[in-house]
Amino acid sequence: MPHEGLVHVIEDDAVMRRSVAILLDAAGFAVRQYDDAKALLDDLSRVNGDCVLADIKMPSIDGLEMLRRIRAAGSPVRVVMMTGHGDVATAVRAMKLGAWDFIEKPFASEALIHAIRTAFIGEPDGIAPDAEIHVFLERLAQLSEREREVLQELLRGKTNKEIGRDLEISPRTVETYRARIMMKTLCESIPELVRVAVRAGLV
Repeated sequence: MPHEGLVHVIEDDAVMRRSVAILLDAAGFAVRQYDDAKALLDDLSRVNGDCVLADIKMPSIDGLEMLRRIRAAGSPVRVVMMTGHGDVATAVRAMKLGAWDFIEKPFASEALIHAIRTAFIGEPDGIAPDAEIHVFLERLAQLSEREREVLQELLRGKTNKEIGRDLEISPRTVETYRARIMMKTLCESIPELVRVAVRAGLV
């Protein structure tokens, strides 16, 4: 049976790497595993039509440095990044470097499979980038002035505490505004919000 595509999984944690590989294999993908980014970077010309799934925090060459080298080499390979929960600043840097998507650990298996499948398809949920951005900007128009301020601070990678201090509101109030932003933009996660915001040129 033909597979859905080859995924290069780069993760220094052996248990996590094997777990992800098993999940992707069960979903119909071919998988190649690496414990660091060097082997993939040394053979980039052979992965152009594939997908790379890489952890951000790795020894030697981390995920962001790997992504910089991939783009500097002119490779069009789509890269999905994995990292710990809530690291918005890293998500912004990864997206601006050309990551296709960004998934937070711990993630549901469905979320990972969806991210990989859309990377192979080419557009999230079959929506063209211009159409997705247009819809996103329409939703942003529904935000209040304060919600816009919180969004801008959030996209700068600031924590709730930092945003609260800068805007002179409590961290709990910031969390309320964040929830409203997610509801009004219909984004299901911070990585999704960051991805569309970067594509829309907001950061």
